[in-house]
Amino acid sequence: MKYEGYIRRQQKQVEDFQKMESHELPGGLDYSAIQGLRLEAREKLNAVRPLNLGQAARISGVSPADIAALMIYLER
Repeated sequence: MKYEGYIRRQQKQVEDFQKMESHELPGGLDYSAIQGLRLEAREKLNAVRPLNLGQAARISGVSPADIAALMIYLER
């Protein structure tokens, strides 16, 4: 009972992480053309070429705001 809120929050984070892992990125995506990405994020994403959003989120120098901009771009 004491840790129920913490457990629920952790479960939500796991679910969000699984969604990001299952959202694949196109292979030929030009990160330099995406508005809203910082320069450092563009460079790192172009260098690493992640396969999905989960991998992109784990790249050093790619912020949650960059991931949000990437998700918005992919939804369009």
